[in-house]
Amino acid sequence: MSADPIAELVTLFARLPGVGERTASRLAFYVLGQDPMYARALGGALSSIHDRVRRCVVCGNYGADERCLVCTDPRRDPTVLCVVARVPDLAAIERSGTFRGRYHVLHGLLAPLDGIGPEDLPLDPLARRAREDGVAEVIVATPLSVEGEATALYVAEVLRPLGVRVSRIASGVPHGGELELTDQVTLGRALEGRKAL
Repeated sequence: MSADPIAELVTLFARLPGVGERTASRLAFYVLGQDPMYARALGGALSSIHDRVRRCVVCGNYGADERCLVCTDPRRDPTVLCVVARVPDLAAIERSGTFRGRYHVLHGLLAPLDGIGPEDLPLDPLARRAREDGVAEVIVATPLSVEGEATALYVAEVLRPLGVRVSRIASGVPHGGELELTDQVTLGRALEGRKAL
């Protein structure tokens, strides 16, 4: 325990991704300024999160039960899978409201320099799902990075012998983006992935 409980809280908040020291300090003072019941509820939720949330045995998403809400939703199309690197990627696709299939979460990307190889990703369960569940298409929605591209290519290689159609999410110029400010790779992919009007 630190002699300064505020500094201790700031340090803990600052360890969260995307939270710098100033934001961590603002969060700590916000919590301190709230009713003590809020801090107790926040602390209770944080301390029990690993006991209350589990990985879905089918797709790897997080949920309160053995199978997540997406996997148990009968309105979802089981013949289309979207492969994502992490659960926040799944959440982002869900927010778009456009995908009605199911998911497979890798919980990582191929990164040989960091010691993460194919054996560290759940590709065997993906292939088994594709074979046993009558999957017609797998959409690979990994990040547009070196690791994401390598992972996408490897997923396609694993699924190719099964006769499953493998596609990659499109990449291109963001809505409202200026062409002159767009990097060469993104602009090139936008041209390659063009559609008829």
